[in-house]
Amino acid sequence: MSPFLHAWGLSDVGRQRARNEDTFSIDPERGLYLVADGMGGHGNGDVASRLVVEAVERYFHAHGPDGRPTDVESATASLREAVGTAQGSLRSAMDEDSSLSGMGTTLVGLLAMEESAVVVHVGDSRAYRWRDERLERLTRDHSWVDEQVAAGYLSEDQARSHPLKSVVTRALSGEGGVEVDAKTISLRPGDRYLICTDGLTTMLADDDIGARLAEGGSLEAICRDLVDQCNARGGLDNITVVLLAVEPDE
Repeated sequence: MSPFLHAWGLSDVGRQRARNEDTFSIDPERGLYLVADGMGGHGNGDVASRLVVEAVERYFHAHGPDGRPTDVESATASLREAVGTAQGSLRSAMDEDSSLSGMGTTLVGLLAMEESAVVVHVGDSRAYRWRDERLERLTRDHSWVDEQVAAGYLSEDQARSHPLKSVVTRALSGEGGVEVDAKTISLRPGDRYLICTDGLTTMLADDDIGARLAEGGSLEAICRDLVDQCNARGGLDNITVVLLAVEPDE
């Protein structure tokens, strides 16, 4: 039987920031789930994240629900093209309003089909899968600290508290082309998928996230508990989580 998805999302300003520069979107009709973390541009990160999410949504809305990709090749190509249009939207906005210059955003997205999905990302917002009581990270951060972790110079714990933890090596900025990482995954009943900003992952280790998913409960309760844990530890950044549950087709 083909699986279907339930989803819940939550975004919180945290305890240290004056405004929330994260944006998320849940579109079950098109199987599209997005999270973006804005940055820079004299505090216009919220503009950047909103523009990018809206541009990707528009791309898929233009094709209507019947135009939803049905295979991983077309889904991957569509997502890459949609992110490219989002990059163009940032450029246009900055050309029209010079005060927006320097803004940018990360993006992580999941596009679901019948029994598979494509995950794309740019920057350090992440996607995870919870399957068979194990948490697996599906993305690698485009960040300076993650490069140091991969090279063996920093541990995951050191990376979360490093003073350069917010330095991304790839983002949507409206400048030039954009390199998008894409990954194809299978969807299995019982899976949970989490897409989130680094406001979650710099406060909670993967073991902390996995421990909360292991406890179960509603998607809403899990999202709220993860955000509450981040805020209890200081809430240094905006925190956004979107959690998906794969269920058997009824």
